[in-house]
Parts: sequence; C-alpha cells; structure tokens
Amino acid sequence: METAIDVSSSSRVPASLRGILPVLIALPVLLVLELLLRDSQFTSYLLCVMGVNVLLAVSLNIVNGMTGQFSIGHAGFMAVGAYIAGITSLALKDVAISFLPVAVSDQVLLLVALLVAGAAAALAGFLVGLPSLRLRGDYLAIVTLGFGEIIRVVVTNTQAFGRALGLTGIPQTSSVAMVGLWVFLGVLVARRIAGSSHGRSLLAIREDEVAAEAMGVNTTGYKVRAFVVSSFFAGVAGGLFAHFVPIINPGSFTFVKSMEVVVMVVLGGLGSTTGAIVAAVFLTLLPEAMRSAFSLVGPESNLAQQVDQIRMPIYGLLLVVLMLARPQGLLGSKELWDVVPRWLPRRRKGM
Repeated sequence: METAIDVSSSSRVPASLRGILPVLIALPVLLVLELLLRDSQFTSYLLCVMGVNVLLAVSLNIVNGMTGQFSIGHAGFMAVGAYIAGITSLALKDVAISFLPVAVSDQVLLLVALLVAGAAAALAGFLVGLPSLRLRGDYLAIVTLGFGEIIRVVVTNTQAFGRALGLTGIPQTSSVAMVGLWVFLGVLVARRIAGSSHGRSLLAIREDEVAAEAMGVNTTGYKVRAFVVSSFFAGVAGGLFAHFVPIINPGSFTFVKSMEVVVMVVLGGLGSTTGAIVAAVFLTLLPEAMRSAFSLVGPESNLAQQVDQIRMPIYGLLLVVLMLARPQGLLGSKELWDVVPRWLPRRRKGM
C-alpha cells in the first residue's frame, strides 16, 4: 500500500525567517552576478536598463492591473525620484563612511539617496492620488497625464535641476546587484500585496468599484495606498536610472516614457506581475535586437541609428495586434507559474 510521505515538518521555515528568507537567498546570487559582469560594461548597462523598466512595469501594474485604475503619468514619479536622488547624491558626494571600504560606502550612500527618492515620489503620489483617485476612468488618466507634464515643465525651468540641459555630475554608482535587489523587492512586494487581504480588496475595486464600496471597502483609501506604493518604486527606479546614465534631462521623462511603461503592463496582462516582467524584458531587448538586425544590412544604412524613432510605431502595431488577437494580454491576470505547470509532468499523490 502506498503511503504519502509528509515532508512539511522537515522543510518548514521558522516564522522569524519566513519574511526575510527570500532576501537572504537573493543577495548572494546578485553579488555573484555582479562579479561575473564587472568586466562587461555594455551587458551591465543593458541589465540595469532592463531592471529599471521591470521595476516601473511591476509598480504601475499595482495601480493599472490590480486596482483597475488608468494612470499614464508614471514617468512623472520616475522624474521626481531621479532628480531627488541625483541632488541627494551630489550633496553626499564628498561624504565617505570611514570604517567601510570605498565600494561599500558608495553603495550605502546610494541606498540612502534611493530611499529619499522613493519617499519623495511616494509623497508626490499621495498628494496627487488623494484628490484625483476619487475620479474614475478617463478623468484619472487626464489628471495623471497633467501631473507628468507639470513635473517636466517644472524641471525644465528650475536652475537647481539643470533646466533643459539636465543634471550632471551624479556619481555613477548604480550596479547590477543594486538594481537587481530593488527589482526583487518590488516584485516581492507586488506578490505579497496580491496574496493579501489588501490585494483582494484591490481586485474587488478593479472588478466592480460600486459593489466593493457597498461591501464596506474604503475604495478611495485602498486606491491611494496602492498609488503611494506604486509611486515609491517608480521613484526608486528613477533614482537607479539617474546613477547609471551620464546625464538626466527632462527629455528622459516625457509622455512617451509613460506610454512605454503602459504598453509593458498591457502587453504582459493587466494584473499579472510576471506578465509585466516578461513584457518589460521583451520590449527592452527589442530595440537592441533591431539595431543588431539593421546593422547587418550594411554600414551605409542608417536604420540602426533610427531605431529610437521607429520603435514607438512598432510598439503601437504590437498593441493593435495584441488587442485583436489576445485582448487580455500575454498572461491575462494569471502568473507564469499558473500557466507553465500545464505542460510540465506532475507528481502523483501518494508517491
């Protein structure tokens, strides 16, 4: 007679370590990856860009996917984080923690700048979200779009932010490990929210806001909290971006950038965290693949230099095809692990 073997007691993780265990596993993996890529500048840069896009897509998915709101001003919160982190790093440029190695001291100061940037973006998200999230649908989209444009205009006309020329001299201390750590934390927070009672309230708001409110859900409060969390990680993404590019200027945070992030979320599937990750990785690598393909045409072709101009029409075409073929996105509201096990062999009970 076959008997089932109970392995739950031997593999049980203590409650005190359950929350921090994923971080303890991720840290050494990221450090090893950083060591392996320290001599490959282009690969490190590409991974950093990819990580920032993943963090932006995952954070926007909390508002657009889980909560069912339509925000198209995410680049504004990214800009707040980028400029606040840059100014903070410039203020701490000559500071060093004496009892730590230089590289570790730089990462600690970068972490401080990122936390300040995230807090500033979260505050901006609260100030924008508190009045505007009482609106719905297109009205919310217009408000968030206006916020993004206001931030861009303010930055363009403020001397402390470098005006239209941009902010220079920011220490280039972003690393693959630091970007990967924040991507991991962003995904972890998104997954914990989705699996919590808070996340179920957000999903109820997405499905039917009137019914959720009738059942006692404080819809405005939940939407504002989701907006603040999303803004915090967008600010951190902006801070990371500011520390691996030579200069940040208003042109990096236009409406086009906001729409890129919206495309990532829609392409992956509204409400799917892993779908947002897959779409962000795909759309980050697509321009590089296009450059490589166009460069094979010949040195006389200038298509490789025009990728930035033609990629947005390609994104639009992808969206049109997706809306016709699969309106719910690549994964819909499901996660990757909900789809993959369908074709993987499953373990039979009692074995």
